[in-house]
Amino acid sequence: MRRCAWPLLRLPARAGLVLRHGGAPAARLRAAAASAASSSSSSSSLGGDGGSRAPDTSLFVPVPLKPVGEASEEDVGAELTRPLDKGEVLKTLNKFYKRKEIQRLGAENGLDARLFHQAFISFRKYIMESSSVSADLHIILNDVCCGAGKVCLVGHVDDLFPFFLRHAKQIFPMLDCMDDLRKISDLRLPPNWYPDARAIQRKIVFHAGPTNSGKTYHAIQRFLSAKSGIYCGPLKLLAHEIFQKSNAANVPCDLVTGEERVYASEDARQAPHIACTIEMCSTNTPYEVAVIDEIQMIRDPARGWAWTRALLGLCAEEIHICGEAAAVNLVTELLYTTGEEVEVRNYERLTPLTVLDYALESLDNLRPGDCVVCFSKNDIYSISRQIEARGLECAVIYGSLPPGTKLEQAKKFNDPNDPCKILVATDAIGMGLNLCIRRIIFNSIVKPTVNEKGEKEIDTITTSQALQIAGRAGRYGSSFGEGEVTTMHREDLLQLKNILSESVRPVKAAGLHPTAEQIEMFAYHLPDATLSNLIDIFVSLSQVDGLYFVCNIDDFKFLADMIQHIPLNLRSRYVFCTAPLNRKEPFVCTTLLKFARQFSRNEPLTFDWLCRHTKWPLAAPKNIKELVHLEAVHDVFDLYLWLSYRFMDMFPDAALVRDIQKKLDNIIQVGVCNITKLIRASQSAAASGTAEDSPLPRNKRDSSMVSFRHGAKPAEALSIATDVPGDRRAKNSKAYRSAARQDDLRSRGRGSLANRLLREGLLTQEMLRQLESEWQDQHRNSRHGLGSKRDDQNSSKETGRKKK
Repeated sequence: MRRCAWPLLRLPARAGLVLRHGGAPAARLRAAAASAASSSSSSSSLGGDGGSRAPDTSLFVPVPLKPVGEASEEDVGAELTRPLDKGEVLKTLNKFYKRKEIQRLGAENGLDARLFHQAFISFRKYIMESSSVSADLHIILNDVCCGAGKVCLVGHVDDLFPFFLRHAKQIFPMLDCMDDLRKISDLRLPPNWYPDARAIQRKIVFHAGPTNSGKTYHAIQRFLSAKSGIYCGPLKLLAHEIFQKSNAANVPCDLVTGEERVYASEDARQAPHIACTIEMCSTNTPYEVAVIDEIQMIRDPARGWAWTRALLGLCAEEIHICGEAAAVNLVTELLYTTGEEVEVRNYERLTPLTVLDYALESLDNLRPGDCVVCFSKNDIYSISRQIEARGLECAVIYGSLPPGTKLEQAKKFNDPNDPCKILVATDAIGMGLNLCIRRIIFNSIVKPTVNEKGEKEIDTITTSQALQIAGRAGRYGSSFGEGEVTTMHREDLLQLKNILSESVRPVKAAGLHPTAEQIEMFAYHLPDATLSNLIDIFVSLSQVDGLYFVCNIDDFKFLADMIQHIPLNLRSRYVFCTAPLNRKEPFVCTTLLKFARQFSRNEPLTFDWLCRHTKWPLAAPKNIKELVHLEAVHDVFDLYLWLSYRFMDMFPDAALVRDIQKKLDNIIQVGVCNITKLIRASQSAAASGTAEDSPLPRNKRDSSMVSFRHGAKPAEALSIATDVPGDRRAKNSKAYRSAARQDDLRSRGRGSLANRLLREGLLTQEMLRQLESEWQDQHRNSRHGLGSKRDDQNSSKETGRKKK
């Protein structure tokens, strides 16, 4: 019965084909286009309507579509027509792919050359590897194969286009919802994201001025006098400082950071005032006064979005903004779009700051109250080692130290009764610490940075950075009423003067970042895409006006790719990917992976589990490598506390972890106080053949080996061996010599460079022997290679004579 009925079933289709084709290919294409348009009206926006930029289709990852296996039911298409000849079908599909009209029609429906090719490969594979296809596609393929090379009204290759487009939309689901995706990723009106803030008329006061001008002081005074308030700062140290000042002034204030919440009252009732890190501020809670500190960080490639969110979203009657005058114009323009006016109050520096006419040139010229600023941890190790070799004590502060250790080192340096009078620090002192510094000494004016694209660059420090650091000298109210700034090396001094004399470049744009809600809406339309791919497509489609930019998402994508294989719901996955960690620390990244895996199994991460993983309790460090590991463990505890704030049930032992973190902080403080002993221990380990115990000797040893491999002379190799990131070239090493040392070196004559490096701890006897051995081997091999070459040439000449 089914076979007898097939002519009746075919008749309407054939009649339709005759009417649709009309014997003309152009008519067929118009019909195919009409069919495609009726299936989706949104795809045409892919080419860019209304000024929308075309998406980066290289980010579109095709969804795998498995071919149909052996069907349990009968093949209806084969019953209605006949089984397909796969050879003829392959020829037909290739002919379809080559037609210019089909490619143009694909482009009109959102398939550029890249997508068209990928979709065709998938379409062809699906048809060729499927045991059966849908009845309508089977009939069309049969008609086209039957009519190949014939002038008839059976079928035309263009009739395949609607099926091809349907397949393309299955493997590229974004083609069918491009308009919705564009609307979700439209970032041109951020003020509209905060209806509570738009519902009130806010008073905006901008306190503009340099470091040590009292701008933050005046804003905090208004904060303390208000009935309720919130302080938003860039660092935990700053939030903690305001928390302490407020409670000391009998103004109950809570502390909120990513890792903890400390209540002013014993019964854990929320206080009317809050001091928080800026990422933790609430845009739903009403306040009388809000303070946003360091507003110039709104341009930060990684964290700028947090300042934008606070500026546009805080629901406060008064908002006091503190920062550089370079941000005034941008803030004024941003708030112009909200209908709010900005009152600018300008401040001048309270104490004079003098750029000296001479460089330090030697560490023997250090005085009490000096701070040597370096831009790498290796420089910190090297300088502190050389200072203590001169019988002086020094405090050490760098970014990866725990906040408690930084405060202890600052307290030690500030204490007039403590023999420690020298500070060696990175630019971490630029904000968050009150230090009694007389003179800032730049060991280098070159700093590694990350640009807006996430690319690493090594460039001269900016005027803003130089002023932020130099301004720490001569703090108002300290024992030094005047600040001084200079450089370690004479040739850097003129450039530093030029940098400080320039005006700070205006802040031109504010950062934005996709929210969890926006990514969830994206995932609704693209359920098979990975989180990393969702973020990529979001940024590709996002539209921002000239006042904004999309922040760097490389760290987010790194974590998203790292935990992609772990089964998590989208919201939890997003939270894990926003965890604040340094992806250069393998131990911390591995721990996050273990956290996520345990979380996915719905197994709580207990205190005992964490202790087993970190091998707690830990002993005091014996060398630099162990100190670095302790810092990483401290970051792991921070990570646990950060996650416990978001998943309380799964990270239940926050109180216990906070207790051992304080103990670890004390252990790290002991290690930092004895940092020169750790360096010496690391160098001894390097001499015994375990150079990996210390990053410093290993870098120097590796660079020296490279020099020899490239044929450098021994003296050149030894000079290169002193180079680490941020260090001077060998010709600048004179800056580290004292007059007494120069006399001593001159008296030693031959081998003086090696002796000096050995004395200063920059080279060990074992390294020196290894360098000499390698140089001798290379020299011997070079001579042997030259002799072999000459022998080969003589042999060739003899052979030539014999042939003649």
